[in-house]
Amino acid sequence: MNYIIKNATASDETLILNLYKTVARISGGIARIESEITESYIKNNLEKSLKSGVCLVISHPENTQELIAEIHCSKLEPQIFKHTFSDLTIAVHPDFQGKGVGKAIFMYLLNYIENTRHDILRVELIARESNQKAIEFYQKIGFKIEGRFENRISNPDGTFEADIPMAWMNQNFKTQ
Repeated sequence: MNYIIKNATASDETLILNLYKTVARISGGIARIESEITESYIKNNLEKSLKSGVCLVISHPENTQELIAEIHCSKLEPQIFKHTFSDLTIAVHPDFQGKGVGKAIFMYLLNYIENTRHDILRVELIARESNQKAIEFYQKIGFKIEGRFENRISNPDGTFEADIPMAWMNQNFKTQ
């Protein structure tokens, strides 16, 4: 199925909130639990992405008032990181996981950066160690593992696990 990927706007805030709440209900879906998905959390991410990064969405093919995917990243504040997109998060509706939606929106993001954002060298993300499927996917699309943050994640059962920092480099980066 072909999905229509578009740049998010401020008017997508409620739709993004609903998507994130749905995805957060799944264990391991995203790093936040449903009660942590607040209007201010979504608004902050959306504003940062619209101001200094990228935010993309895919509407439900049968209901334009529902999103099936969102991905965003933005620049960090200090100027020394001006060549970096960070805080990358992707959310795919549970009914559309495993159907190529995540790959489609992720590849669109990386192609957009490669072809239009020559000021960006690095795109960073962090994946929990137990999410091997995601780590393998990120590696297949060009991300490299850059280390481990030991015991960074506190699981509900009292165990701890590492977060895995990864980065992708834009081959078309140009210094300014």
